[in-house]
Amino acid sequence: MQPTATVLIYSDDASTREQVRLAAGRRPASDVPEVRFVECATLPAVLSELDKGGIDVCVLDGEAAPAGGMGVCRQIKDEVFQAPPVLLLMGRPQDAWLATWSRAEAAVTLPVEPVEFASALASLLRSRAALSA
Repeated sequence: MQPTATVLIYSDDASTREQVRLAAGRRPASDVPEVRFVECATLPAVLSELDKGGIDVCVLDGEAAPAGGMGVCRQIKDEVFQAPPVLLLMGRPQDAWLATWSRAEAAVTLPVEPVEFASALASLLRSRAALSA
């Protein structure tokens, strides 16, 4: 198992980024590596970090402005070679169809519920590890 996994968090709201960090903790599950966070508040910052490589999972805020996480997800799935899996934060459960449209691998609702979020993040980290093995 790799020593750490890098999780990109995109939200224009610092409190949402903090909710994500606190919900994930240092290790979202015992069978996944510890996580290191890269925080981005703008779309150009997200694209720059993805260009650098090394991102294992993206957590995107669907309520971010001006570029919402659903559109950002769709864009990176179209434009980034071997894009990492995406966990989308949605404002309402009824937006699940939009998460599907965006091609996100998982989605949870805001505000972040720690157990649900950690479980979804750990699942994506496991799938990413299985693909690279």
